[in-house]
Amino acid sequence: MTEQNSPNHLVTPELISRLVELARCAGDAIMAIYVHKDSYQIEQKLDESPLTAADLAAHKVITAGLAQLLPLPLISEEGELADVAERHSWDSYWLVDPLDGTKEFIAGNGQFTVNIALIQRGRPILGVVHVPASDTTYWGVLEASDPASRGAFKSVNGAVAQAIHVRSMSDRYQQQEPFTVLLSHRHNTQATLDLMQIVERNWPGVIETTNAGSSLKFCVIAEGLADFYPRLAPTSEWDTAAAQAVLEAAGGLVTRATADLESLVYNDQEGILNPHFYALGDKNFHWEGLFAAPDTRNS
Repeated sequence: MTEQNSPNHLVTPELISRLVELARCAGDAIMAIYVHKDSYQIEQKLDESPLTAADLAAHKVITAGLAQLLPLPLISEEGELADVAERHSWDSYWLVDPLDGTKEFIAGNGQFTVNIALIQRGRPILGVVHVPASDTTYWGVLEASDPASRGAFKSVNGAVAQAIHVRSMSDRYQQQEPFTVLLSHRHNTQATLDLMQIVERNWPGVIETTNAGSSLKFCVIAEGLADFYPRLAPTSEWDTAAAQAVLEAAGGLVTRATADLESLVYNDQEGILNPHFYALGDKNFHWEGLFAAPDTRNS
């Protein structure tokens, strides 16, 4: 692979800095509307999900900004989706959710995010997740021209970034410490409940569960405040890519919800929907054993 074709050459320190600032600018556009409920202009899209003026304002800011930063193809939840043949020809592209958690935005709970990811050959190699309500920004860098730029970081109110990392799981298992699971506010299923029963039987300590919205769940795991987010309900690729980069750069994993825990990849199918997946802390932990049904663990 030549240097020009390597994903490393795309991600420079300047690009990372400007992408973080762009996400914050999109967050400002969202907050300008968030504080005035009479300006939401709520509509229903064809899939019955809500659309607000804030979604469109953030989309406008991001698309204009990305065109100036790195002019690549773009997939945005609020833009036109290119046909499958064109999408599959792309080596690199931007994948964006201008306002992830629109229902949380409407509910006024602050748990909504701006998601911007750079995809290279099906992998998110750079992702920024910005939380406008708290002016908190997370970013993860898996490939970069400068190795010092790699890793996962968090900044609040534009302050100097702090490195973040998932917490170690093996010691927690041995010491029977609590295992913290993040669940969606709105999309828990019977399959999720069944999985939790298995986890409860296999983890030696207490299971703690809490609910959260949007891609923020990945970031909570990335900074070592939780361990597991199962999503056994529909999502789209723009919902997960940026946060996957953050979590994986912090030492975690995002995998298909299958026995082999295959990595979640992008732009490899006709549609834009994800398979069911797990967001996991500590990539070195033996997660397969935690998810094995008791009658198969020793088979």
